[in-house]
Amino acid sequence: MQSAPISQPSAQSFLSSEEAKFFQEHGYLIVRQLLPDTERQMMVEVTESGLQNEIPPVEFEADVHYPGAPTSLDAVGGRTVRRLKQAYSRHPVFGEWMASPAVAGRLQQLFDGRRILMPLAHHNCVMTKQPRFSSDTLWHQDIRYWTYRRPELISIWLALGTERPENGCLWVIPGSHRREFGPHQFDEALFFRTDLAENQALIQSRIPVELDPGDVLFFHCLTLHAASKNATRKPKFAAVFTFRPEDNPPEPGSRSAAAAELLLPDIQIKGSEETI
Repeated sequence: MQSAPISQPSAQSFLSSEEAKFFQEHGYLIVRQLLPDTERQMMVEVTESGLQNEIPPVEFEADVHYPGAPTSLDAVGGRTVRRLKQAYSRHPVFGEWMASPAVAGRLQQLFDGRRILMPLAHHNCVMTKQPRFSSDTLWHQDIRYWTYRRPELISIWLALGTERPENGCLWVIPGSHRREFGPHQFDEALFFRTDLAENQALIQSRIPVELDPGDVLFFHCLTLHAASKNATRKPKFAAVFTFRPEDNPPEPGSRSAAAAELLLPDIQIKGSEETI
C-alpha cells in the first residue's frame, strides 16, 4: 500500500507535483494542519451551539435509517443530530476559510486551473458522530446523490477534532475512483454490496483516514468510502463541502440545480512546483 506524500505547509496555496499525482492516482489526499486553530475553535463553538439549540436545518440519525441509528425520532436517542445542514450560512468563518488561497488554490490545481464553484445543495454541513446513537455509513460513492454533466467533483472533509477508527473516521478504497463498476455491484440504495466476492476483494484494500484537528481530506466523488459508528464517549465533528469546476454544471431540474452556488476566488498559481 502506497502512503500519501507529506503535505505542504498550510501557509502555501499549492500542492506539490507529488501530492497532485497521488490524488489523481488514488482519489484522495490528506493535507495536514490546513485550518488554523483559531478558526477551528470558532467552528467548534458554532457546532456546539447548533447542537445544543437544534438550530435548523438539521438531520437526525433517525432520519437516515442507517445501521445502528434510532428507529424513529420518538425512540431513545431519536433526536441525536447527524448533520448540521447549511454550514456555510451558519457563520462567516466557514466561507472565509474555503475562499482562502490555502484551500481554493489547492482545489483549483486539482481542477486543472479552472474556476471553482461550491454547490450549496450538497454536503455543506457539519457532520457529527455522537456517542451511543451514531450509525454506520455503508460503502458508497458520493455521486450517488448528485446529477452533473460529468462525475467530476471533489469534496473536502475538515476534521474539527481527532478522527480515528474508534470514533468513526472515514475509510477509503484507494484508486476506486478509476474503476468501472456494474449496476449489480450496488444495492437499491446505491450502497456498494459487501456480499459479493468481487466487491469483498476490493474492500480488503481499504485504509482508515486518520486525521488530527485541522487536517483536511480531499476526495473524488467516485472514491468509495464508508464510516462506522462512534464507539467513544466524546462527540466527533467534521465540516464537509463539495466543489465542481465551472464547466461541469448540474443537470437542469435536478436536486443538484435546486440551490445557489458559491464561486470561489480565482487563485493565480505560478511557479513550476505549483503546476500539475
